[in-house]
Amino acid sequence: MAAPLWIFDLDNTLHNASPHIFPHINRSMTAYLQQYLQLDEAAANALRMHYWRRYGATLSGLIRHHDTKPEHFLWHTHQFPELSRMVLHEPRLRHVLKALPGRKVVFSNAPQIYVQAVLKLLRVDELFDDVIAVEHTRYRPKPDVFGFMRLLKKHRVKAAQCVMIEDSLENLHAAKRLGMRTVWVNSGQQNSSYVDVKIRDVMQLPKALHRLN
Repeated sequence: MAAPLWIFDLDNTLHNASPHIFPHINRSMTAYLQQYLQLDEAAANALRMHYWRRYGATLSGLIRHHDTKPEHFLWHTHQFPELSRMVLHEPRLRHVLKALPGRKVVFSNAPQIYVQAVLKLLRVDELFDDVIAVEHTRYRPKPDVFGFMRLLKKHRVKAAQCVMIEDSLENLHAAKRLGMRTVWVNSGQQNSSYVDVKIRDVMQLPKALHRLN
């Protein structure tokens, strides 16, 4: 296999965001919906989940149905005064990434300032050639193909030259439809026709390379 462009999601792909990061973001998003849409906590949480399930990102639903300013929403929902304590650092990650042949890009639905801060805490920031954050997709988060197309154009590659590593099956579906090879980071039993390789965590990636040919 010729060296591909490796496209990595960030949260729950390069690091485990479930214990600390995601609960914090979910609480912040629910609080935002409470304040700016005048909802009680239960209704705000239900709407947050509804938009996430329907569009793949709560932000997409807010823009579409409430004319929410994305910069305002992201600033209020991505405040992390204790971020260094919340990011779970895996010491082997750096070795795994360095062992992969080819260029590497992070493609995240999060804002750039957060993505860069997490990569720095993971001590892998300089191993990536680029970061495509939600600002660079004109606030059209994955699985919207707009961001994928911008990434391909910017890096002058065809989809068939890329490998997408993600925890979100919906985002991998979009990548596969474009012609990318796909790696699903998931510890469950489920599988999918648009997943080429499934791994428990990103540390297993080097051993799975032969299955991407």
